Amino acid sequence: MKPIYVVLFSLFFAFTSCNNGGKRDKTLLPDSVGNINSLQIVIPNDLWNGIVGEAIRNNFAAPVDGLPQDEPLFSMNQMPPEAFTGFARSNRLFLYVVLSDEDKVTIAKDEYAKPQTGAVIKATSEEKLVELINKNAPKIIEAFHASEIKERQRRTAISLMKNDSLKKVMGVSLQIPSAYRIAKATDSFFWMRKDLKDGTTNILVYEVPLTMIKDDSTAVGDIIKIRDSIGSKLLPVEDDGQFITEDAYAPYIFKTEIDGRFAYKTKGTWEVKDAWMGGPFINYAIRDEKNNRYLILEGFTYAPSAAKRDLQFELESILNTAKLE
Repeated sequence: MKPIYVVLFSLFFAFTSCNNGGKRDKTLLPDSVGNINSLQIVIPNDLWNGIVGEAIRNNFAAPVDGLPQDEPLFSMNQMPPEAFTGFARSNRLFLYVVLSDEDKVTIAKDEYAKPQTGAVIKATSEEKLVELINKNAPKIIEAFHASEIKERQRRTAISLMKNDSLKKVMGVSLQIPSAYRIAKATDSFFWMRKDLKDGTTNILVYEVPLTMIKDDSTAVGDIIKIRDSIGSKLLPVEDDGQFITEDAYAPYIFKTEIDGRFAYKTKGTWEVKDAWMGGPFINYAIRDEKNNRYLILEGFTYAPSAAKRDLQFELESILNTAKLE
């Protein structure tokens, strides 16, 4: 007799195949649920407690880049396949891992709820499952990340800050939550912040000439010099301290796009020199050849007693709404 999770898995794929054939109306799906970056892991208990579960945790609970303390990419909750029914299938993100008679990885959209992104990994042995998890985790994480950015942006759009001056002065519009306020604004620099229970989240917008960031080989050093110069001059801190990039941790830099334009994405930690203040930042340097500039968008958090993953994730989602003139 086949284990119940194999039977359920077969039913799962029969359901999926039907959906792929266009025979099910996805507009009738219920709304998905779950906190931002909450991942439902559907896997038999024996696999979860062995090498397969370890591979999942190593990839999907790996530390987020650029945070001062280790926080996982996703907050995970595990359940066996036989429990993956009814409301339990409504989580916005799910990873379904099971032994089967074939080796296959599938990324599915809106299978049980909307919006929803799921990944199904099946293999003929535990060792093969581990191999497929390690090989495919980056693209699955990328799909989950993109899904959660959209969800965070959807929630933000419910109540937006009115800030026509940012577009008029800096030539860029951002969808910023109404909880933010302008802390400082000049003809070349905007600083917006949101008060937290113990701290703040902050958004900076400014520009520098294209020549300030020379090429890929020097980009991270150039970006650090720019943000340290701006921070020390324009961000007031107590006792004449300097708001700078923390020396102890090398920032991470990636190539990306914002509003169809090339951008450098830099993640790291900041500090106030000679003071007990610090936190994470995410910085986008957007190449704007039309206006002969790099437009700099940065989000940083000061929240010494709080977890910072989701605070920085909100800032990342805001900066990704940028539309340049």
